[in-house]
Amino acid sequence: QAQLVQSGGGLVQAGGSLRLSCAASGSIFRFNAMGWYRQAPGKQRELVAFITTGGSTNYVDSVKGRFTISRDNAKRTVSLQMNSLKPEDTAVYYCYADGPYGLRSWGQGTQVTVSS
Repeated sequence: QAQLVQSGGGLVQAGGSLRLSCAASGSIFRFNAMGWYRQAPGKQRELVAFITTGGSTNYVDSVKGRFTISRDNAKRTVSLQMNSLKPEDTAVYYCYADGPYGLRSWGQGTQVTVSS
């Protein structure tokens, strides 16, 4: 498994923007899908967005048009640009990367708080 280190996040007012980044190390294997989950207090973990090796993206309906996921295969990074943030986007965000043999690696989690 790879080690994923997240950066970004923090506190922002509603309507603002944040960018999350996730850098992988410790594995020589190429990743398949990479993406982001989030978990708000008292709620189940939710898949926010993912991106395939070829660059195809998928988003949960609640963030479509506001969030953009991207990846750099050479740098082994995945990022999430979050615009027009809403209080309901408040959660701990986790990046993940799918390696070979079904192995999934996770980031450490980053708090995103959107104030109204």
